Amino acid sequence: MTPPGIPGRSAPQRSRRTTPLGAEQVSRRQAGGLIVVALILTGLTMRAAVTSVGPVLTELRSGLGISSGAAGVVTTLPVLCFAAIGSNAPRLAHRFGFHRVVVFALAAATAGVLTRAFAGSLWLFVLLSVLALAGGAIANVLMPSLVKQHFPDQIGRMTAAYTTALAVGMTASAALTVPISDAAGSWRFGLGCWAVLSGLAILPWLPTLRADNPDHRNAEPRVPMNRLIGSRTAWALTVMFAFQSMQAYISFGWFPEFFRHEGLDGTRAGLLVGLFAAMSIPVSLVIPALAVRRQRPLIAVMVGCAFVGYCGLVIAPVGGAWLWMALTGIGAGMFPLSLTMLGLRSRLIAVTSALSAFAQTVGYVIAGTGPLLVGFLLDITGDDWTWPFVLLFAALLLSAAGGWYASRDVRVDDEITV
Repeated sequence: MTPPGIPGRSAPQRSRRTTPLGAEQVSRRQAGGLIVVALILTGLTMRAAVTSVGPVLTELRSGLGISSGAAGVVTTLPVLCFAAIGSNAPRLAHRFGFHRVVVFALAAATAGVLTRAFAGSLWLFVLLSVLALAGGAIANVLMPSLVKQHFPDQIGRMTAAYTTALAVGMTASAALTVPISDAAGSWRFGLGCWAVLSGLAILPWLPTLRADNPDHRNAEPRVPMNRLIGSRTAWALTVMFAFQSMQAYISFGWFPEFFRHEGLDGTRAGLLVGLFAAMSIPVSLVIPALAVRRQRPLIAVMVGCAFVGYCGLVIAPVGGAWLWMALTGIGAGMFPLSLTMLGLRSRLIAVTSALSAFAQTVGYVIAGTGPLLVGFLLDITGDDWTWPFVLLFAALLLSAAGGWYASRDVRVDDEITV
């Protein structure tokens, strides 16, 4: 018999290897395409459970018989859930696997969005809303890690994919919930129909579950969030994320009231805030891809746009309202930029996960105080909007300072003990 290692056998061996390698490459491309679809569909769901409530809040209050104060609980709930549930995401992902936790969260969100639409009391609605918000809370934290895990060389492009989808889903759920409710004759249908999105988002993740075997899950040690307390870069990213999000929550929650205070009707006020939301779609598409190399120029441009927009709203709130809201919408691009930088400022996936949880848990708690502060300031000043805009300018400058510091070429891994 001819020994297997002699030259005469080398050609057939190469021939036999060609097909499996080609099949493996095709399989990898197909798997990569499936992950892209999963990221996009998940992005579409991440804010639908949040922004679908506001447009039918009046009908919801009437249907459940709740007061304005109780409605405030409903509107504050998302930021509390994002902080509380999101903080546990890295620990769950390390134990069960990133993909399994995302699938479980999306399944919980689907059940919550669907069942809360039939709630007959405030507290049942709140309880089911926690379930509905689980998908967004978990995805907020784990998406940067999943992008880094599957596309380490395309962080900007893949972050752009899911943040753009997030912006589309956020705008669509805010704009279409009322028309859907009117067509169906019930606000409950308008709220519950968004369960279709989170249900669909589960499907492309299912083939990835086999990647969550024990060997893969324990390949890197889990990095607890408290390990990041000593990292200046982690704190800078947290400040950037927190005060950008504070501006967004104030804008969505209070700008309709501001424009009505300035004499505009409810429809036009809603359209202006809709423009602010819609601007996040092209901005989210462009910013993450550019952020890989041009972070500080992007920060300067976006902060400049927001600054001009806020100045315009103070000086000529009605005459130039469309321009000012478009500029503040561009300034809100600090949100996808901050998410992109979570991946760029870490090496290990475990560090990315911990950094994402740290920045968003602390960040959402801080951001949630913004709308409450605006309400307090308006109460004690008799609806004088001077101090709320002082708060917005301060938040803008703090976000810019955090982003500027975090844009240094430093990795959080180097500032902590992994």
